[in-house]
Amino acid sequence: VQLQASGGGLAQPGGSLRLSCVASVSNFDYYAIGWFRQAPGKEREWVSCISSSDSTYYADSVKGRFTISRDNAKNMVFLQMNSLKPEDTAVYYCNAYRLGRNYWGQGTLVTVSS
Repeated sequence: VQLQASGGGLAQPGGSLRLSCVASVSNFDYYAIGWFRQAPGKEREWVSCISSSDSTYYADSVKGRFTISRDNAKNMVFLQMNSLKPEDTAVYYCNAYRLGRNYWGQGTLVTVSS
């Protein structure tokens, strides 16, 4: 399983970004897909995930601001990030999970600054 995240960049506080993650795998719809982030000097933390049945979950810190979605026909998952805050600055990673195994892609940097 190979995952590639994209869409990071510089945003102003209160702004928006949309992250994408594309997976090269068959039966993509069987996988739960998550987003994690790692800020400088901090441990990686879970942000959001979407199950194979399209149930969605969010960390309290992003609930109401971030929306995760998936397009199984394109093997893609998206993270729409609104009302961005400086504390959202981090490298964001997508993760695929199935049958006890985790797969990671490379990260995409999100910087929120005025």
